[in-house]
Amino acid sequence: MTNYLNDLLGAYDRLIMDPVHGGISLYAHEVQVIDHPLFQRLRFICQNDILSLVFPGATHSRFLHSIGTMHTGGRMFRTMVAAHLADRGRKGQSDLSVESLPALDYVHKVTRLACLLHDCGHSSFSHQFTKAHSIHELLSQPGRFSQLWQDSSPGALPPSSLLEEPATLEHEHYSVRCAWQILQDIEVSDYGIDPVDVLGVMETANFEPSDQFRQHADSFWHFISGASPTADIDSAALLKKLISLIVSGEIDADRADYMLRDGFHSSVTIGGFNLDHLLNNLRVGWATDTPWLGLAITAKGLGALEDFVYSRHQMYRKVYGHKTSIGFDWLLRRAIDEVLEDQDCRDYVDECLKNIHEFRHLTDNYFWELFRRKSKHSEQSFARRLIDRHKLNHLLTRENLDSNEIEQVRGELAHHYRIAPEMVVSCTLRARFSKIQEHFNDIRVLAKDPLTKAVSLKQITEVSHFFSKFSDGTITHFYLHPQVDHLVKASSLSP
Repeated sequence: MTNYLNDLLGAYDRLIMDPVHGGISLYAHEVQVIDHPLFQRLRFICQNDILSLVFPGATHSRFLHSIGTMHTGGRMFRTMVAAHLADRGRKGQSDLSVESLPALDYVHKVTRLACLLHDCGHSSFSHQFTKAHSIHELLSQPGRFSQLWQDSSPGALPPSSLLEEPATLEHEHYSVRCAWQILQDIEVSDYGIDPVDVLGVMETANFEPSDQFRQHADSFWHFISGASPTADIDSAALLKKLISLIVSGEIDADRADYMLRDGFHSSVTIGGFNLDHLLNNLRVGWATDTPWLGLAITAKGLGALEDFVYSRHQMYRKVYGHKTSIGFDWLLRRAIDEVLEDQDCRDYVDECLKNIHEFRHLTDNYFWELFRRKSKHSEQSFARRLIDRHKLNHLLTRENLDSNEIEQVRGELAHHYRIAPEMVVSCTLRARFSKIQEHFNDIRVLAKDPLTKAVSLKQITEVSHFFSKFSDGTITHFYLHPQVDHLVKASSLSP
């Protein structure tokens, strides 16, 4: 009992300093995770690929973001538990029982580990890496998934029974594989944590929870609802869903951290929101009739949620979708394809993508060195343009175009500049808003009747019309292809 209390109250092993959150405390097993080579590689992968070519301060790493996400996820869980205890106290109900302590401690640690490892499978240049044509080809090769898992540590469960084999691997699949390897190597089970419970709440994974998790899930449901789960309540599945929402949902630790971190390092204000206010109004919501277990937010906290969602939307529009940045992303993908035309380089990257022990060498630094070698021998290469920071000439920006309209605009620009249509480059980014629309059920609002003071759970769209006013959109930028730069005078670039 003493250990559970110490851990829940913050008796951590080490403290590190973070520019966004301040002091971040770590348990001993989290220190071992962070010290693992597969996690340390994240030091050399920028959070926002090459956004720093436009926003010079945005050189922060996936390493810091992952630790910040762990810290935020832990705060979310502990804040919701504290709020539930305070609510029980106001109702004169019993305090925290001895049986609940192990469950709360276990769920807290699983949540933190899942948040810490959620991005550990990102490779060079984060999301842009898998968008390069040559890399996509390598990730789509038959049997790639099985190759990635074939040399897993002794005792590893057969991946075919745990994960759905994809046609093309994404960074989430590598995150699950890296997480499994790290947790096996540090023998996290010695700390009382079953690795399948951590992986089970990560994206693309479908691990069955351990018996330990199921027991803790029953205790957690009793702690929240005040009753033991009945035969029609799968407490383990409900708890997995709740943790998954904290790791990757509409109000998740991942977004909360990267919005604050990206905004801070990019020196913009549009990504800012009041994290403390948002967390202090989060609750664990439950309903026994459905049954349902998820995130709930108080009515007075809806404004903080709206601010959170809109700030993310604006970051997509003004920072991630910046016309110069998107142009550099296009150059980056072409430069990756360019250097992988060398068979030796392609073979090495291929080996890294199918062998988890070699995967740790795929960092931004590896490709920057390849770009420098290529640029030294080819002044007209995409790599040279990237190294010398030669921007694409931006011609036009339009929003919410479909594929036919994009081709129509490309044709009009080609006609205007008297060039071939293929010499007009188009890049489209989806400006994401939120999945909170009609019938959204992952987050509900705790609404209080003004007369009876009775509290009920309502769908967000019943209480707020804010989310119906916005939706995902697309931003399409048009550029002049580098091959015809010298044919068009700078003074004629505006249509």
